[in-house]
Amino acid sequence: MPTPPEPHTGAITLADGDVPAIQFDNVEKRFGDHVVLQGLNITVRRGDRVTLIGPSGSGKTTILRLIMTLEEANGGFILIDGRPLTHELRDGKRVALKEKHRNEMRKRIGMVFQQFNLFPNMTVMENIIEAPVHVLGMRKDDAIARGRELLEKVGLPEKANEHPASLSGGQQQRVAIARALAMEPEILLLDEVTSALDPEVVGEVLNILRNVAETTNVTMLIVTHEMQFARDVSNRVLMFDGGRIVEEGPPDEIFSHPKEQRTKDFLSAVL
Repeated sequence: MPTPPEPHTGAITLADGDVPAIQFDNVEKRFGDHVVLQGLNITVRRGDRVTLIGPSGSGKTTILRLIMTLEEANGGFILIDGRPLTHELRDGKRVALKEKHRNEMRKRIGMVFQQFNLFPNMTVMENIIEAPVHVLGMRKDDAIARGRELLEKVGLPEKANEHPASLSGGQQQRVAIARALAMEPEILLLDEVTSALDPEVVGEVLNILRNVAETTNVTMLIVTHEMQFARDVSNRVLMFDGGRIVEEGPPDEIFSHPKEQRTKDFLSAVL
């Protein structure tokens, strides 16, 4: 097996002089002896909407969890807006950055999970304002005003004082989207956000996210098995298999004219 290239750790500059929102530089992730990602390089421009597709176990969700610092890479570097996320190169060594730095970096990133992850003991509004008040230091009145705007955006203005247990799965996921947007993230990570929902409510959640994509400049990194949603929302699709990128390109190209046989086989199985 060839030796992967040494990471350079410096933020690359794109042709238009911009710095990428997300950069993976030779990233490796293992779980015990199982290598999930090896020598992975990804560049995501600011404002891009990039969808990761591929079979289960191909490393897609691991990528999101690494960006959210829910998992830690075993090698390589991840940069957000040109700044290292968890590790930097210092005197030729890969050195972990302090938790204070990681916390500051995490403020730029929002994530919506498969399983909603709402606090059951809090009302909908309390769920939405918790992080803006206690992490960003926003005034409670301002956070509530923003929360009301977001509940309007996700179509649940009347649910502010209810608890998650009284909501349907689709409603809980819409609250989770509002909660993520309340932090005004630069990057929004979406991890199979419809997989736990009943089929009849999938459309309403996807329509909310289409609206977010159309009306904001937030950078979106999406893992989904909803291929039509990927086609509608993305401006770039990455096909993963075995922890590596098999093929990438615009959605029309990937879905209508895939070049790699692995992509063709995957799409024929899921479409």
